[in-house]
Amino acid sequence: MSIPSILKAALVALAVASGAPLFAQGTPINAAAFDSLVAQGPVADAATIASNNWAGKIKQAGTLRLGGTQTSNLFSLLNEKDNKIRGFDAGLAQLLTRYILGDGAKYQFTQVTSSTREQVLINNQVDMVLATYSITPARAEKISFAGPYYTSQAGVLVKSNNNAIQSYNDLAGKKTATQAGSTGPAILAQFAPKATVQEFQTHQEALDALRQGRVDAYVTDYTLLLNALSLGTGDSKMAGAPFGPQDPYGIGLPKGSDGVAFVNAFLKKIEADGTWAKLWTVTIGQRTGSTNIPAPPPLP
Repeated sequence: MSIPSILKAALVALAVASGAPLFAQGTPINAAAFDSLVAQGPVADAATIASNNWAGKIKQAGTLRLGGTQTSNLFSLLNEKDNKIRGFDAGLAQLLTRYILGDGAKYQFTQVTSSTREQVLINNQVDMVLATYSITPARAEKISFAGPYYTSQAGVLVKSNNNAIQSYNDLAGKKTATQAGSTGPAILAQFAPKATVQEFQTHQEALDALRQGRVDAYVTDYTLLLNALSLGTGDSKMAGAPFGPQDPYGIGLPKGSDGVAFVNAFLKKIEADGTWAKLWTVTIGQRTGSTNIPAPPPLP
């Protein structure tokens, strides 16, 4: 599965044809609909929990230790007014928490970055990481992944008045930001080897560098760039279409954990009963003007 075709086409057409900033008006999430969806999520029976070591330990502890983010507008954003995190990733995490513990709020949150996601699992600081986490062979040597639950590609973000960069083909000699520890450096090495790459520790630092003119472009996961555009600041736009290999998002778990089978069974359940599609609609579809609900990627 790729980024929904209607959404992709609309974004590219706007960016390439008009050069105008996208998402001039940010659309906030329907918090009531999101909360209601989580509250109606399925709950595993006692036998299902007891048959799995990973889930059983969480059940016994009474809390799921979650590694995630709080700054991803479409996927996991903290609302400081009610102190709740909402978005596609946040919804999956809360639905899984409810599935194990009967209450989607029974999680303990730890902030992670692209550079710390494996380490918090290795150090047993969290039970899982759900944070637009691309499945790669190098990461899979250190941890295990459930999923994929979503897929994306790479994208190029530039300032709204930059017409010199129309796609990744124009990045040669340009100062290009990406995130350390992400798939960005490898993608740039393959598709834009003559770009002058500057690595930043966080998504926000890379965005700030672009907005302040310290770099010419920012290359990272296309979905994260949608987050930036959906905030409605109007100071940036996509340069060309998404590119590069399909980027599957997985749920990070401790190496060798039997939680992989448990989480994959949970994902299959919420995909089959329509919860996945409803979550996508509330968190992404309604906020980006797309009514074309994508099919989830195949699970093992």
